Amino acid sequence: MKQLGILDFDMRLQRIDIAGDPLATLDEKIDWEIFRPTIEKARKKAKKSNAGPIGFDAILMFKILVLQSLYNLSGEGLEYQILDRYSFSRFLGLHAASKIPDCTTIWRFRNDLANAGVVGTLFSQFNAFLLEKGFKAQKGQIVDANIVRIPIQRNSREENQQTKAGDKPENWSNHKRSQKDTDARWTKKNGRNFFGYKNHISPDVKHKLIRSYSVSSAEVHDSNVFEELLDPENTSGDVWADSAYRSEEKIDWLEKMGYREHIQRKGSPYKKLNDWEKRGNRIGAKIRSRIEYIFGFQAQRAGNTILRCIGFVRATAAVGLRNMAYNLSRYSLLVTLQG
Repeated sequence: MKQLGILDFDMRLQRIDIAGDPLATLDEKIDWEIFRPTIEKARKKAKKSNAGPIGFDAILMFKILVLQSLYNLSGEGLEYQILDRYSFSRFLGLHAASKIPDCTTIWRFRNDLANAGVVGTLFSQFNAFLLEKGFKAQKGQIVDANIVRIPIQRNSREENQQTKAGDKPENWSNHKRSQKDTDARWTKKNGRNFFGYKNHISPDVKHKLIRSYSVSSAEVHDSNVFEELLDPENTSGDVWADSAYRSEEKIDWLEKMGYREHIQRKGSPYKKLNDWEKRGNRIGAKIRSRIEYIFGFQAQRAGNTILRCIGFVRATAAVGLRNMAYNLSRYSLLVTLQG
């Protein structure tokens, strides 16, 4: 076998760059330091004592969570990939002799951010960064929701009724309770049953950047999370959404607030759509379909959309990190295309 040379590692990275490494571009385009004060403040609140060894750098740990969100890796899988992949280690600024956070350390850091409730703050900070860089929300906004699945809970009918009512079965041990997600719910879409949460998002039409998001359990109807997603700072008052959001109440509210609605119309056997309504649906669908790019990116990059966490607090943080990871990647692409 050939002995490893001093330049072999650099040659390998050069070949990765030639093939195209999106993580290298992402690392170059993002000012990661804007997140440091918020992350370090959250970690100080979570830390009960100054005793013990100095922890890993805040930005290093945050970038690890970005990788986890982009590729939907478990803690164990993420630890292995950091050790194994040149592109991951370079993105994190690690080398062969660097100390690597283990899966438990990663879990604790992610849990600290979730319990401190700072993921939404980090998302807003990056939105402010986007405005500073000239990426103002333009040409209107789209509203839609996507189901985020979690592993199915194997409960009895009685246990499901109790958890749905907000109670925890008395026969569950503390260990069993820690493994059960009592906040997630079932929903049905296109004849299929899903268990988990919903990611409600609103990107702007021009840049396809997520400007706001909200997380709910899966049974919440899309239209129940609508008004709070809209961005009054968008340069256009146009709002696109599918027929699930269409109601007289929503249309009246949009008109009152100065928005122009482009919500899909849905016909029925008793009331067919006329030609004008069908044409309006076709035109609106061309704009509204841009949001599928976002959901498609998240599903394709991660391989699936199943979350590996338990409880609404952690799920909200995980979905927020997933949306933020998308925005980071999208911004990196937009800046690169601008030259």
